[in-house]
Amino acid sequence: MKVAAEAGRLKREGVDLVDFGAGEPDFPTPTNIKLAAIEAIHGNFTKYTPAGGTEELKQAICDRHETDYGSNYQASECVITVGGKHSIFNLIQVLVNPEDEVIIPMPYWVTYRDVVRYAGAKCVFVETDELSGFELTAEMIEKALTPKTKLIILNSPNNPSGAVVARLELEKIFHAAAKRGIWVLADECYCRFLYDSDPYSVASLDKGKGTVLVAGSLSKTYSMTGWRIGFCLAPAPIASAVMKLQSHSTSNPTSISQKAGLEAVRGPQDSVDLMLTEYKARRKFVLARLRQIPGVTLADPRGAFYAYPNISVAFEKGGISNSMIFAERLLREAHVAVVPGEAFGTAQHIRISYATSMHELERGLDRIHKFMESLGNR
Repeated sequence: MKVAAEAGRLKREGVDLVDFGAGEPDFPTPTNIKLAAIEAIHGNFTKYTPAGGTEELKQAICDRHETDYGSNYQASECVITVGGKHSIFNLIQVLVNPEDEVIIPMPYWVTYRDVVRYAGAKCVFVETDELSGFELTAEMIEKALTPKTKLIILNSPNNPSGAVVARLELEKIFHAAAKRGIWVLADECYCRFLYDSDPYSVASLDKGKGTVLVAGSLSKTYSMTGWRIGFCLAPAPIASAVMKLQSHSTSNPTSISQKAGLEAVRGPQDSVDLMLTEYKARRKFVLARLRQIPGVTLADPRGAFYAYPNISVAFEKGGISNSMIFAERLLREAHVAVVPGEAFGTAQHIRISYATSMHELERGLDRIHKFMESLGNR
């Protein structure tokens, strides 16, 4: 958000900026979804709904998850939230207590850390290795388990690295957690965007529903970021607790957005495949272009729409000592917005979103290349 704010300021001042910062699809919301919202407005569907969302949308979410991943949820085990982040916040607040420990693989989406700390609990970070593609294994997780471990957060595909937890490792992590009574929170925000495997969910494993919590979102899948519709899937008592918490914070998600979300999950899914096809092409270009920059290394993202290059070759040049300074200088001098790795727990990387046009990718990556070359001449 800090990067977005500064980028917005520069744009308002007329600066020709290339923005790789936002984790937001550049595609418009599909027409059928927009028309469903317009119909809801004309039909006066503008009043309060149940705090946890309409029964119709909850059942539709359960049906979509079953179709996509083979799970078996009922509407009583689903809560519609104000975006996927809201689901994560709600689940952690109803489950995690002070002194509990929550395992978070690194790099991590920044919200996990702050929401866990807000609950008074301790973050236990598990480092993954860039050389292995930031691969997460059950062995890494098990080494971090203690009697205080309450929750394991799994984000696959990962934001920011694009890493995907292998199906076998996911099963091992689930079984290791289940036998100890530890919850697994699966953040499936990018689950439909995988490049070399079919989507799968830990919640679909045998007895997975007992100790698995799913946080999902329509934002990325259907290019509905501004509509703010997410959901959580959880055992009925947990879903009920989430609904109670939500009833005293946001009340219901927006009625009109819920009707749009209903059309998204029940309507044609062609737009998802079209976006994935375009992301594949962009990914290929971005990886090849970044590897043309001397000294830059990166692991291939296997999902989502981010590249996470290691730019430490630029350190100690021109007063740059970490990715935060690198990102600030890049924005100020080359007018390219990226997110520094410090936001995700690493200091040697930047996150580049390729959810933007090929034209912008070409311009921005050329500028990054020239910026890094200029550092060596100072």
